[in-house]
Amino acid sequence: MGSFDKSSDPEAVKTAPVAISDNDGSVGEVQAAEKFAFAEDRKIGITGAVFLILNKMIGTGIFSTPSAIFAATGSVGVSLFLWIIGGFLTCCGLSVWLEFGLAIPRSGGEKNYLEYIYKHPKYLASCVLAAQMIFLGFSSGNSLAFGRYILYANSGDSQDSYKARGIGVACATFACALHAFLPKWGVRLVNVLGIFKVVIVLFIVFAGFAALAGHRHVPDPENFKHAFRIETTESYGGGGAYAYSNALLNIVYSYKGWENANYFMSELKDPRRTLTVAAPIAVAGVTVLYVLANVAYFAAVSKVEIATSEVLVAGIFFRNVFGDSAGVKALPVFVALSNLGNVLAVSFAHARLNQELGKEGLLPLSKFWGSNKPCNAPAASLFLHWLITIIILLAPPPGPAYNFLVNLYTYPGVWINGFVSGGLLYLHFFRRDTWKPTWRCWEPILLIFFLLNVFLAVVPFIPPVGDWNAEGYPYYVFPIVGVAVLLLGASYWFMWTKFWPWVRGHKIVAERSIDEDGNEVIRYKKIKKA
Repeated sequence: MGSFDKSSDPEAVKTAPVAISDNDGSVGEVQAAEKFAFAEDRKIGITGAVFLILNKMIGTGIFSTPSAIFAATGSVGVSLFLWIIGGFLTCCGLSVWLEFGLAIPRSGGEKNYLEYIYKHPKYLASCVLAAQMIFLGFSSGNSLAFGRYILYANSGDSQDSYKARGIGVACATFACALHAFLPKWGVRLVNVLGIFKVVIVLFIVFAGFAALAGHRHVPDPENFKHAFRIETTESYGGGGAYAYSNALLNIVYSYKGWENANYFMSELKDPRRTLTVAAPIAVAGVTVLYVLANVAYFAAVSKVEIATSEVLVAGIFFRNVFGDSAGVKALPVFVALSNLGNVLAVSFAHARLNQELGKEGLLPLSKFWGSNKPCNAPAASLFLHWLITIIILLAPPPGPAYNFLVNLYTYPGVWINGFVSGGLLYLHFFRRDTWKPTWRCWEPILLIFFLLNVFLAVVPFIPPVGDWNAEGYPYYVFPIVGVAVLLLGASYWFMWTKFWPWVRGHKIVAERSIDEDGNEVIRYKKIKKA
């Protein structure tokens, strides 16, 4: 997937101080330096990084999206093959992110990479990413799945409702409050649930082996006979290219989280070693578990049940293997706890990226969003993440909202991934003299990842075969909303960097520097134009 260049200078691509516009401070006044550093006992090692990545990757996806993926393809064999392709493509993306993460070892992930690649127009890439991460970087899908699994365990209710969403609100509130006011306990719970998630997926895998051996409470679904035959019925199959792109988006969603450690690089112990060890371990392990878990589902659940189960496919699997008492009452609670772990991991990572945007001065009230007060944790950024999550969770009417939330969450990210990988292709072929990373992604891997994201960005605009409202909403809603949010970021860039500076006659400069202890220090000052 890539190779180390031992002769490269690891400091070669550290960014220099940058000028950034903001509205904080008085004209000509240099504000007090504000530090964003973490004590050594708060920094995350290899084990913690593995669990944080696992927690974001293993969430609702593997327990819920197999339904949509099979419904889109109409083939057991093709569905399993797409999961294998998803693991390979995740490894491709990991290699891209490793190159950037090791060359630019700062918190913020792709924000730093886009800034390095797309320097002109200045700050445009960062504003577009900020809009995508703030407005669409939510935990709504995972919170909704948590609520639905809790209700399924309690009463067997499998329908989407505001009762399930109310439980989801409580889940998101708990996760954000824990990270804000008890940050050490938040990381500890992430680690505990990381172990728990792996145990649950392993439990599903071994239960699937038992189902293959005939230990089921239902007849053999015979899903592996003519496994690669593509069928079209009222419940599944026949969606055309649009359906396959949706299936891949669901798989991308299920694998999302492989880039998680890049969001908090400054909080890692020995970032280069931690990232190169933790990320591949987590991705390889999750890929194997995902494929085997899907084999387990097909071993015990009929095609029609899988296609119509929506978010609750794991709950139906437990019922078919263990019977009503265990399947309905106990085991779905474990899946719900896994969803909670994912909400904890997502809120942890996205709040740090929101904080990085505040530290850079990209947001209004930037010092507020970039603050670590009151408990040396990004409480303000966590609140922003919580607010967007709650709005998106409660806004759609009851119905097939989960797949819509998955697509809305995933789709804008393929544009960002496309710009990052396309920019890295540019650096490889046209800036080899100045771009000298310690890890270099192989160009064929880089090209595959770039083309995949181009495919996923374009195909959702192609009308599906059959009903245009098969998911309960027009097929074009989520791609249009996704692109609109990116364009909103571009509009904000124009107002922030062009219009208001012209009206008010000033510019704001933020100087980034590294002190003698290696801590990142930000100083803000507003300068009146001559």
